[in-house]
Amino acid sequence: MPATPVRLDLSSPVRGPRGKPPRHFVDLTPDERVAAVTELGEKPFRAKQLATHYFTHLTADPAAMTDLPAASRDKLVEALFPRLLTNVRTQTADGGTTVKTLWHLFDNAKVESVLMRYSNRTTLCISSQAGCGLACAFCATGQMGLTRNLSTAEIVEQVREAARALQAGEVPGGPTRLSNVVFMGMGEPLANYKAIMATVRTLVAPDGLGLSARNVTVSTVGMVPAMRKLADEGIPVTLALSLHAPDDELRSELVPVNTRWDVDEALDAAHHYFEVTGRRVSIEYALIKDINDHAWRADLLGEKLNARGKGWVHCNPIPLNPVPNSKWTASDPRVEQEFVARLRAHGIPTTIRDTRGSDIDGACGQLAAEEDE
Repeated sequence: MPATPVRLDLSSPVRGPRGKPPRHFVDLTPDERVAAVTELGEKPFRAKQLATHYFTHLTADPAAMTDLPAASRDKLVEALFPRLLTNVRTQTADGGTTVKTLWHLFDNAKVESVLMRYSNRTTLCISSQAGCGLACAFCATGQMGLTRNLSTAEIVEQVREAARALQAGEVPGGPTRLSNVVFMGMGEPLANYKAIMATVRTLVAPDGLGLSARNVTVSTVGMVPAMRKLADEGIPVTLALSLHAPDDELRSELVPVNTRWDVDEALDAAHHYFEVTGRRVSIEYALIKDINDHAWRADLLGEKLNARGKGWVHCNPIPLNPVPNSKWTASDPRVEQEFVARLRAHGIPTTIRDTRGSDIDGACGQLAAEEDE
């Protein structure tokens, strides 16, 4: 394991040095939307019409807004729906049912999102930051450093674009709806807390995208104060804690934020989330050969989870996905099976996480917004 100290970037730049994204309809409250359309010389009810087009019909194309006067459409769209994302490259796997998209933002910052269609659901993995400042040792995004936070509209646009593609039947299997959103793409979601919560509210609002809060997952490497704040928001999203080691010595090397908030503090905050919301917490654990996959670590993890009660947690071991220039690899399947068996012996519900998209660098820990083929 490397002994070189790793510099964490826990700053929360509002937009970063690249400047502020242009104002977008999604960034505005309902009252602000009404004010914006009236400032443009339109009737207040146009704001609700625009919301219906964007959130229900999933479009910002003025040509599709046939219930608005032709003279108003271009003016409203130009002022309130600036292009925030540009599709630079799309890669597919699994017969086209896994789709990774590289987006350029307005300032040429880059992020990626991954859409996965299963037989019983569709899941979109979205990015909340361009890059990441938390420097997890096995994560390609973490090695990029932090460029900037994304705005609420930049995050929501990833969701709208995926929902539109599914609705239009662009993903094999026929037209369908987006059912699940996971904040497991580029960035540490809870380091961009304000935009994340505004996005979550937009995702679950009946007059927004209308998703079930239970089908929205917010992931974190263990930003304890924000985890506790999330518990008090009153929105029962699923919380996923990326733990990756049950002991502080190893976790501080794998996940440097552990030097700020240690394993027990992170688990206490996760258990607090369960107590407040009643929502079972997911523990994410990337299995790395000969690093964190020892049977005794599985036992230690089981003991620590059970020490906080029963029935509050579910564990998702994830075979490590390959990252360029990394010396680490996934655990041997027999070791993986033993790790899972040990956790289950402690009564911890445990499911190996699906690693779809690894062949297009679209799986957990692989997103790096590379443009070269």
